[in-house]
Amino acid sequence: MKKIGLLSDTHNYWDEKYETYFAPCDEIWHAGDIGSLALAQCFEALGKPFRAVHGNIDDHTTRLAYPKTLRFILENVEVLMTHIGGYPGKYDSGIHRELYANPPKLFVCGHSHILKVMYDKNLECLHINPGAAGKYGFHQVRTLIRFVLDKGDIRDLEVIHLS
Repeated sequence: MKKIGLLSDTHNYWDEKYETYFAPCDEIWHAGDIGSLALAQCFEALGKPFRAVHGNIDDHTTRLAYPKTLRFILENVEVLMTHIGGYPGKYDSGIHRELYANPPKLFVCGHSHILKVMYDKNLECLHINPGAAGKYGFHQVRTLIRFVLDKGDIRDLEVIHLS
């Protein structure tokens, strides 16, 4: 069993609440638009595995450190994470082919600043966009998500409002 802390679109903003909310988590995932390598290092300094993808606002050094897409298996759940991904019925053209050629069990993306959790019946895949955790953007509520991966199950999803 692994408890995951998930966020996106920090846009180089650090909030001390991240440390508080991620304290019980086994891993921290960032779905892009980190904002800087220095901010990524703040997450890494929390002493937990940190998995991240770069986003469209991330600079060259951040893009070198973190890939555009990340695919891995944790607790028998195949995960695909990217920054610009869309959502069921409206996937972005940049990820559409990969999603349909080899659907994961969990698809994670950011970019829209809109919190969205949807099940895609066609792909038999859960889609999660944690919204935006930073202050830059049009969103009015800052959010992050915690959930559990356990022997192939995705459960105990919590939405946390930061603002």
